[in-house]
Amino acid sequence: MKVLIIEDELPSARRLERMLANFNVEVLATTVSIKESVTWLQTNTHPAIIFLDVHLSDGLSFEIFNQVKTAAKIIFTTAYSDYSIRAFDYDSISYLLKPIKLAELEKAIVKGKEKINNKNDFENLKELFANYKTKNYKDSFTVKNGSKIKIIKAEKVCCFYSYDNATFIKTNDFKGIINYSLSSLENELNPDQFFRVNRTFIVHINAIKDIVSYTNSRLQIKLNSYNESEIIVSRERVKDFKNWID
Repeated sequence: MKVLIIEDELPSARRLERMLANFNVEVLATTVSIKESVTWLQTNTHPAIIFLDVHLSDGLSFEIFNQVKTAAKIIFTTAYSDYSIRAFDYDSISYLLKPIKLAELEKAIVKGKEKINNKNDFENLKELFANYKTKNYKDSFTVKNGSKIKIIKAEKVCCFYSYDNATFIKTNDFKGIINYSLSSLENELNPDQFFRVNRTFIVHINAIKDIVSYTNSRLQIKLNSYNESEIIVSRERVKDFKNWID
């Protein structure tokens, strides 16, 4: 079976592609925007299923289908757990909540094979999108650096950690204090990119250099640019962590 992935976060797209390999699925292409997706669909044979991120960098993904028609089955992917997203899981439409779990992906593929989208599906979805508000994750942080203010992009962060009643932000070449608790950061950060491994650390997926077994069924994480102390995935978070990095 052939599929198209429309996803503007490349780590999420790569993870989904790896997971799809378990189901004899061929990924024809990955597009990252409305414009690129429309062009691809206009110039290529359409796949059986389209995995579609709800919110792309240049707008709501439904706009794609205002410009090009398709008979492909649609499986929405989203990091937003708002209850309204569940409305997508009706009739022939499925959705997957990020980080995607293998079992849920399998169920969505089976449903996609069994159903055929029709015009009414897209008319109903258009109404849902009109009232749907997506959450914007924090993409930068301001940190006082001497007499200056430094702006750090989220993609450059290696980890956040708490120490001595303060929360630190760490990049490859900088460490500073920010006015957030780790608990508040959990709600502000993109869960595809960041994971809270224990009470003290939140790590960026691209900063992980190595993962090794540790005592009591735990895991130790080694990061590219942090070596001040051990980072241990707490026992109760190991399963979710493994799903996150898969």
